[in-house]
Amino acid sequence: MSQYTTGELAKAGETSVRTVQFYDEKGLLHPSAFSEGGRRLYDENDLARLRLICLLKSFGISLDSIKGILESEHPEKVLLTLLDEQERQNNEQLKEVKHLQAVIAVVRESIVDGQCGSLEHIGDVQSIMEGKKRLRKDRGILLSVGILMDIAEAFSIVWWVVKGNWVPFAVVMPLACLAAGLLVRFYWNETAYICPECGKKFKPDIWEFLFAKHTVKTRKLTCACCGKKGYCVETYTDEVAK
Repeated sequence: MSQYTTGELAKAGETSVRTVQFYDEKGLLHPSAFSEGGRRLYDENDLARLRLICLLKSFGISLDSIKGILESEHPEKVLLTLLDEQERQNNEQLKEVKHLQAVIAVVRESIVDGQCGSLEHIGDVQSIMEGKKRLRKDRGILLSVGILMDIAEAFSIVWWVVKGNWVPFAVVMPLACLAAGLLVRFYWNETAYICPECGKKFKPDIWEFLFAKHTVKTRKLTCACCGKKGYCVETYTDEVAK
């Protein structure tokens, strides 16, 4: 059977001499023999033990737990239990990392889009995230209802042309206009705007909101706080100036 010095064992186990010495000090890895000069010597079983220790350490298992596994009468059962617990902890950490990544993305996007108003608002990340979800949901509702209205209108027109019956069109159009008005009112209630000049959040007059020039995320409005007019950034409604 091959024998290894401390340096040779460390090289074969792809670790450092200091690590091998540290595991020896902790009672995890003892030499199987000593040379005439008193040098520590290790065999293949020691190398396998070192590799196992390094593997378990890479799983995040503590050295004390690893020692308990190696000294147990049923190491497989102990290891399975520890691995189950480590997997649970890893999943929790993964959730935390994913949440942190989501928070970072929201804060970055809010700064770029001007939705924070000022740096003081960045601390309320939870409110920002909830607001973004609300806006996405509201826009989805508007889009879905709008598509259904378009389909109904198109069908009524086709029916009128093909069948010569204008009654469906006469029924659909007033309903479509009513639905459009309700949707506009709903969206106005759910949104507010941030002035690029003063950084304050405000809710515009509904008539100005309705007829103002706009893009997907901005609308040309007069700020209720500073009185300046410009393209303001759309955001969610909470406590705002009116």
